Amino acid sequence: MNIDESLNGALKNVPKAVAAGVVDITDGLLLGIKTADSHPKEIFDFLAAATKDMFEGDNVVTIENMFKKARGVKTKEHYFQEIIVYSTNLLHYFARVPGQGNVVLGVVCSIDANIGLVLVKAREVAKTIEI
Repeated sequence: MNIDESLNGALKNVPKAVAAGVVDITDGLLLGIKTADSHPKEIFDFLAAATKDMFEGDNVVTIENMFKKARGVKTKEHYFQEIIVYSTNLLHYFARVPGQGNVVLGVVCSIDANIGLVLVKAREVAKTIEI
């Protein structure tokens, strides 16, 4: 499924979703975004860079390597696959797209969304993304 179709599916199927986007964290590029509201373009540029930092910032990579060493993991695969952030009014879900470790899906939902359903539905969407 192409990115636009996947993002439309996220807004339709993830409970209380208000935005969804896909980021290539190799380059920090926003590959696609769909929102219920309009936002200034600058926010989207920072969103891509912030997503890259969350998954591949220097300290994050150091922590991943420490966990891998402690557990005897020898692969170069990234250890952290999903990140959930709660802000004042929103729930932010970020996940590496299966099979495409440098591509991240982000879904933003209302704070009162059921986290279990958000995880199930957003994971389903992540599996549909093809780059």
